[in-house]
Amino acid sequence: MQDFLSKIDKERLPSHVAVIMDGNGRWAKEKNKPRVFGHKNGVTSVREISEASAELGIQYLTLYAFSTENWNRPAAEVTALMTLLVETVRRELKTLNKNNIRLNAIGDIDNLPKATKRALLAGIEETRGNNRMTLTLALNYSARWEILNATQKIATKVENGQLASQDINESIFASHLETHSMPDPALLIRTSGEMRISNYLLWQLAYTELYFSPVYWPDFRKNHLYEAIVNFQTRERRFGKTSEQLSSPA
Repeated sequence: MQDFLSKIDKERLPSHVAVIMDGNGRWAKEKNKPRVFGHKNGVTSVREISEASAELGIQYLTLYAFSTENWNRPAAEVTALMTLLVETVRRELKTLNKNNIRLNAIGDIDNLPKATKRALLAGIEETRGNNRMTLTLALNYSARWEILNATQKIATKVENGQLASQDINESIFASHLETHSMPDPALLIRTSGEMRISNYLLWQLAYTELYFSPVYWPDFRKNHLYEAIVNFQTRERRFGKTSEQLSSPA
């Protein structure tokens, strides 16, 4: 196996990495196991990638754990996922605190099952003082929901006279998003070979570098993360400028 860790430039790390953890069901199916078996094994990958990210010095890691569309899956799978989430949050609290990782969540948290919401909020509270890295779980999350929610909040402020419509700009809009307390992702990783965004962080991904791995999420390990970061560091991030503008002195 190629050693990608030694190739990483620690001075040019993405400050925020977002991940679409895809392929749990197909991984399980190939092993003639139920889909839930894949989700359970995916927890190991969550632990590995979280620890590896913190060790590298990445400040923010955001994982797409459950979308609003996932409610359309078979009821037994949804119930198992919610139960697994409760168990995982409780079990991993010690590891999060040991690694000085703060737990966070974005999405329509209020409409999660009561036990899930309770365990999640408890985990967030118990890790609140950690400052090495912020691990955010996108739960009951939809980028379109997030954008509509932000729009409604801004509209209410305009109606109440707290904000003038002509003062609305990108900064104002971003401050009403779920991710207002963190920078936009510099790198998005999607596993399992699928190449789409799937209603994830649509506003925030405007200038994010996209990396698609063929590896199913339950098999995604530290070296796969390192490979993605090495690939990221080979890219020229121009943000609408030309290469010549970037290389010329200000």
